[in-house]
Amino acid sequence: MRLIIESDSSRGSVWAARYIASRIREKAAMTDKPFVLGLPTGSTPIETYKELIRMNRAGEISFKNVITFNMDEYVGLPESHPESYHSFMAKNFFDHVDVPKENINILNGNAPDLAAECASYEARIEAAGGIDLFMGGVGEDGHLAFNEPFSSLVSRTRVKTLTYDTRVVNSRFFDNDIDKVPTLALTVGVGTVLSAKEVLVLAFGHKKARALQQAVEGAYSQSCTLSALQAHRHGIIVCDELAAGELKVNTYRYFKDIEKDNL
Repeated sequence: MRLIIESDSSRGSVWAARYIASRIREKAAMTDKPFVLGLPTGSTPIETYKELIRMNRAGEISFKNVITFNMDEYVGLPESHPESYHSFMAKNFFDHVDVPKENINILNGNAPDLAAECASYEARIEAAGGIDLFMGGVGEDGHLAFNEPFSSLVSRTRVKTLTYDTRVVNSRFFDNDIDKVPTLALTVGVGTVLSAKEVLVLAFGHKKARALQQAVEGAYSQSCTLSALQAHRHGIIVCDELAAGELKVNTYRYFKDIEKDNL
Protein backbone atom coordinates (compact mmCIF):
# COMPACT_ATOMS: atom_id res chain seq x y z
CA MET A 1 0.00 0.00 0.00
CA ARG A 2 1.15 3.52 -0.79
CA LEU A 3 0.08 6.38 1.45
CA ILE A 4 0.40 9.84 -0.10
CA ILE A 5 0.23 12.53 2.59
CA GLU A 6 -0.33 16.03 1.21
CA SER A 7 -0.56 19.24 3.20
CA ASP A 8 -4.24 19.81 2.40
CA SER A 9 -7.14 18.35 0.46
CA SER A 10 -6.60 20.63 -2.54
CA ARG A 11 -3.08 19.33 -3.10
CA GLY A 12 -4.23 15.77 -2.51
CA SER A 13 -7.06 16.15 -5.02
CA VAL A 14 -4.71 17.51 -7.67
CA TRP A 15 -2.22 14.69 -7.00
CA ALA A 16 -4.99 12.13 -7.55
CA ALA A 17 -6.24 13.77 -10.75
CA ARG A 18 -2.78 13.95 -12.27
CA TYR A 19 -2.06 10.35 -11.31
CA ILE A 20 -5.28 9.16 -12.97
CA ALA A 21 -4.49 11.18 -16.09
CA SER A 22 -0.98 9.72 -16.22
CA ARG A 23 -2.34 6.19 -16.07
CA ILE A 24 -4.82 6.90 -18.88
CA ARG A 25 -2.03 8.32 -21.06
CA GLU A 26 0.28 5.41 -20.29
CA LYS A 27 -2.28 2.82 -21.41
CA ALA A 28 -3.12 4.85 -24.52
CA ALA A 29 0.56 4.79 -25.47
CA MET A 30 0.61 0.99 -25.34
CA THR A 31 -2.78 -0.09 -26.73
CA ASP A 32 -5.95 1.18 -28.36
CA LYS A 33 -8.07 -0.65 -25.78
CA PRO A 34 -10.12 1.70 -23.59
CA PHE A 35 -9.05 2.66 -20.11
CA VAL A 36 -11.66 1.42 -17.62
CA LEU A 37 -12.10 3.84 -14.72
CA GLY A 38 -14.11 3.30 -11.54
CA LEU A 39 -15.54 6.46 -9.98
CA PRO A 40 -17.09 7.56 -6.65
CA THR A 41 -19.57 10.21 -5.60
CA GLY A 42 -19.78 12.39 -2.49
CA SER A 43 -18.03 15.60 -1.55
CA THR A 44 -14.52 14.09 -1.31
CA PRO A 45 -13.79 13.60 -5.05
CA ILE A 46 -15.25 16.91 -6.26
CA GLU A 47 -11.91 18.75 -6.33
CA THR A 48 -10.31 15.83 -8.17
CA TYR A 49 -13.10 15.99 -10.74
CA LYS A 50 -12.53 19.74 -11.10
CA GLU A 51 -8.84 19.19 -11.83
CA LEU A 52 -9.63 16.45 -14.36
CA ILE A 53 -12.12 18.80 -16.05
CA ARG A 54 -9.49 21.54 -16.19
CA MET A 55 -6.96 19.14 -17.67
CA ASN A 56 -9.48 17.95 -20.25
CA ARG A 57 -10.35 21.50 -21.32
CA ALA A 58 -6.64 22.36 -21.51
CA GLY A 59 -6.03 19.42 -23.81
CA GLU A 60 -3.87 17.63 -21.25
CA ILE A 61 -6.06 14.52 -21.12
CA SER A 62 -8.92 13.02 -23.14
CA PHE A 63 -11.64 10.67 -21.96
CA LYS A 64 -12.80 9.68 -25.45
CA ASN A 65 -11.36 6.19 -24.99
CA VAL A 66 -12.38 5.77 -21.34
CA ILE A 67 -15.17 3.56 -20.00
CA THR A 68 -16.48 4.44 -16.54
CA PHE A 69 -18.23 2.45 -13.83
CA ASN A 70 -19.60 4.21 -10.77
CA MET A 71 -19.46 2.69 -7.33
CA ASP A 72 -23.07 2.96 -6.23
CA GLU A 73 -26.55 4.42 -6.49
CA TYR A 74 -29.51 4.82 -4.16
CA VAL A 75 -32.47 2.46 -4.54
CA GLY A 76 -35.78 4.06 -5.43
CA LEU A 77 -34.49 7.58 -6.06
CA PRO A 78 -35.39 8.85 -9.55
CA GLU A 79 -32.35 9.41 -11.77
CA SER A 80 -33.53 12.99 -12.24
CA HIS A 81 -33.50 13.64 -8.48
CA PRO A 82 -30.78 16.22 -7.71
CA GLU A 83 -29.21 13.88 -5.15
CA SER A 84 -29.18 10.75 -7.29
CA TYR A 85 -25.70 9.67 -8.25
CA HIS A 86 -26.68 9.90 -11.92
CA SER A 87 -27.36 13.61 -11.35
CA PHE A 88 -24.24 14.07 -9.23
CA MET A 89 -21.94 12.61 -11.85
CA ALA A 90 -23.51 14.60 -14.68
CA LYS A 91 -23.24 17.85 -12.73
CA ASN A 92 -19.75 17.33 -11.35
CA PHE A 93 -17.99 15.48 -14.15
CA PHE A 94 -19.65 13.89 -17.17
CA ASP A 95 -21.29 17.06 -18.52
CA HIS A 96 -17.89 18.77 -18.64
CA VAL A 97 -15.56 16.21 -20.25
CA ASP A 98 -15.41 14.27 -23.51
CA VAL A 99 -16.25 10.79 -22.22
CA PRO A 100 -18.82 9.25 -24.64
CA LYS A 101 -22.25 8.82 -23.04
CA GLU A 102 -22.38 5.20 -24.20
CA ASN A 103 -19.23 4.55 -22.16
CA ILE A 104 -20.82 5.68 -18.88
CA ASN A 105 -22.09 2.95 -16.54
CA ILE A 106 -24.04 3.71 -13.36
CA LEU A 107 -26.15 1.24 -11.43
CA ASN A 108 -29.91 1.52 -11.94
CA GLY A 109 -31.51 1.87 -8.52
CA ASN A 110 -34.96 1.67 -10.10
CA ALA A 111 -34.44 -1.60 -11.96
CA PRO A 112 -37.41 -4.00 -11.65
CA ASP A 113 -35.02 -6.78 -10.61
CA LEU A 114 -32.24 -5.36 -8.46
CA ALA A 115 -30.35 -8.64 -8.17
CA ALA A 116 -30.31 -8.99 -11.95
CA GLU A 117 -29.09 -5.39 -12.29
CA CYS A 118 -26.19 -6.14 -9.93
CA ALA A 119 -25.26 -9.32 -11.82
CA SER A 120 -25.45 -7.41 -15.10
CA TYR A 121 -23.13 -4.73 -13.74
CA GLU A 122 -20.49 -7.30 -12.82
CA ALA A 123 -20.84 -8.83 -16.29
CA ARG A 124 -20.40 -5.41 -17.93
CA ILE A 125 -17.22 -4.80 -15.96
CA GLU A 126 -15.86 -8.16 -17.05
CA ALA A 127 -16.84 -7.54 -20.67
CA ALA A 128 -14.96 -4.21 -20.57
CA GLY A 129 -11.81 -6.07 -19.60
CA GLY A 130 -11.91 -5.30 -15.89
CA ILE A 131 -11.32 -1.99 -14.17
CA ASP A 132 -7.88 -0.48 -14.66
CA LEU A 133 -8.15 1.99 -11.78
CA PHE A 134 -10.91 2.39 -9.22
CA MET A 135 -10.99 5.73 -7.42
CA GLY A 136 -12.95 5.81 -4.18
CA GLY A 137 -13.56 7.65 -0.96
CA VAL A 138 -13.93 6.37 2.58
CA GLY A 139 -16.68 6.86 5.12
CA GLU A 140 -16.07 8.06 8.65
CA ASP A 141 -16.52 4.48 9.86
CA GLY A 142 -14.07 3.12 7.29
CA HIS A 143 -16.60 1.93 4.73
CA LEU A 144 -15.63 1.65 1.07
CA ALA A 145 -18.44 2.49 -1.40
CA PHE A 146 -21.60 1.45 0.52
CA ASN A 147 -19.89 -1.58 2.03
CA GLU A 148 -20.72 -0.77 5.63
CA PRO A 149 -18.70 -2.19 8.55
CA PHE A 150 -18.86 -6.00 8.67
CA SER A 151 -19.56 -6.31 4.96
CA SER A 152 -17.81 -9.27 3.35
CA LEU A 153 -14.35 -8.43 2.06
CA VAL A 154 -14.95 -10.67 -0.97
CA SER A 155 -18.40 -9.24 -1.76
CA ARG A 156 -19.56 -8.36 -5.27
CA THR A 157 -22.11 -5.82 -6.53
CA ARG A 158 -25.34 -6.16 -4.56
CA VAL A 159 -28.15 -4.44 -2.61
CA LYS A 160 -27.10 -3.05 0.76
CA THR A 161 -29.01 -1.60 3.70
CA LEU A 162 -27.51 1.73 4.77
CA THR A 163 -26.69 2.19 8.43
CA TYR A 164 -28.26 4.94 10.48
CA ASP A 165 -24.87 6.68 10.78
CA THR A 166 -24.37 6.72 7.00
CA ARG A 167 -27.85 8.12 6.49
CA VAL A 168 -27.20 10.82 9.10
CA VAL A 169 -23.97 11.83 7.33
CA ASN A 170 -25.72 11.87 3.94
CA SER A 171 -28.74 13.76 5.23
CA ARG A 172 -26.83 17.00 4.65
CA PHE A 173 -27.66 16.49 0.97
CA PHE A 174 -31.36 15.94 1.78
CA ASP A 175 -32.28 19.10 3.69
CA ASN A 176 -30.75 17.55 6.83
CA ASP A 177 -33.77 15.26 6.99
CA ILE A 178 -32.73 11.64 7.53
CA ASP A 179 -36.19 10.46 6.54
CA LYS A 180 -35.50 11.68 3.00
CA VAL A 181 -32.35 9.56 2.69
CA PRO A 182 -33.02 6.19 1.03
CA THR A 183 -32.49 3.16 3.25
CA LEU A 184 -31.14 0.94 0.46
CA ALA A 185 -28.45 1.32 -2.17
CA LEU A 186 -26.84 -0.71 -4.92
CA THR A 187 -23.09 -0.88 -4.49
CA VAL A 188 -20.07 -2.58 -5.93
CA GLY A 189 -18.63 -5.03 -3.42
CA VAL A 190 -15.28 -4.87 -1.71
CA GLY A 191 -14.23 -7.76 -3.93
CA THR A 192 -15.36 -5.81 -7.00
CA VAL A 193 -13.11 -2.90 -6.03
CA LEU A 194 -10.17 -5.15 -5.19
CA SER A 195 -10.46 -6.83 -8.59
CA ALA A 196 -9.33 -3.55 -10.18
CA LYS A 197 -5.73 -3.42 -11.32
CA GLU A 198 -5.23 -0.31 -9.17
CA VAL A 199 -7.25 1.24 -6.36
CA LEU A 200 -6.86 4.89 -5.34
CA VAL A 201 -8.78 6.07 -2.26
CA LEU A 202 -9.14 9.69 -1.11
CA ALA A 203 -9.34 10.52 2.61
CA PHE A 204 -9.49 14.18 3.61
CA GLY A 205 -10.28 15.98 6.86
CA HIS A 206 -10.11 15.15 10.55
CA LYS A 207 -13.38 13.19 10.42
CA LYS A 208 -11.60 10.54 8.32
CA ALA A 209 -8.60 10.26 10.65
CA ARG A 210 -9.83 7.29 12.67
CA ALA A 211 -10.88 5.39 9.58
CA LEU A 212 -7.50 6.02 7.95
CA GLN A 213 -5.64 4.90 11.05
CA GLN A 214 -7.62 1.66 11.20
CA ALA A 215 -7.14 1.01 7.48
CA VAL A 216 -3.37 1.60 7.56
CA GLU A 217 -2.28 0.46 11.02
CA GLY A 218 -5.18 -1.75 12.10
CA ALA A 219 -6.05 -5.34 11.34
CA TYR A 220 -7.33 -6.61 7.99
CA SER A 221 -10.92 -6.71 9.16
CA GLN A 222 -14.55 -6.58 8.10
CA SER A 223 -15.08 -3.90 10.75
CA CYS A 224 -13.19 -1.44 8.50
CA THR A 225 -13.79 -2.43 4.89
CA LEU A 226 -11.11 -0.02 3.64
CA SER A 227 -8.57 -2.22 5.45
CA ALA A 228 -9.05 -4.71 2.59
CA LEU A 229 -6.75 -2.43 0.61
CA GLN A 230 -3.88 -3.87 2.67
CA ALA A 231 -4.12 -7.00 0.50
CA HIS A 232 -4.16 -5.20 -2.85
CA ARG A 233 -1.05 -5.29 -5.03
CA HIS A 234 -1.46 -1.70 -6.20
CA GLY A 235 -3.40 0.20 -3.54
CA ILE A 236 -2.95 3.92 -2.92
CA ILE A 237 -4.52 6.15 -0.28
CA VAL A 238 -4.19 9.91 -0.79
CA CYS A 239 -4.82 11.91 2.39
CA ASP A 240 -4.19 15.32 3.89
CA GLU A 241 -2.47 16.20 7.16
CA LEU A 242 -5.77 16.30 9.03
CA ALA A 243 -6.72 12.77 7.98
CA ALA A 244 -3.23 11.56 8.96
CA GLY A 245 -3.68 12.93 12.47
CA GLU A 246 -4.32 9.59 14.20
CA LEU A 247 -1.34 7.78 12.67
CA LYS A 248 1.64 6.90 14.84
CA VAL A 249 4.56 9.26 14.40
CA ASN A 250 6.77 6.52 12.96
CA THR A 251 4.06 5.44 10.51
CA TYR A 252 3.71 9.02 9.31
CA ARG A 253 7.48 9.41 8.96
CA TYR A 254 7.79 6.11 7.08
CA PHE A 255 5.32 7.02 4.37
CA LYS A 256 6.57 10.59 4.05
CA ASP A 257 10.12 9.28 3.69
CA ILE A 258 9.48 6.65 1.02
CA GLU A 259 7.31 9.01 -1.04
CA LYS A 260 9.49 12.13 -0.82
CA ASP A 261 11.12 11.50 -4.20
CA ASN A 262 7.78 10.74 -5.91
CA LEU A 263 5.79 13.81 -4.86
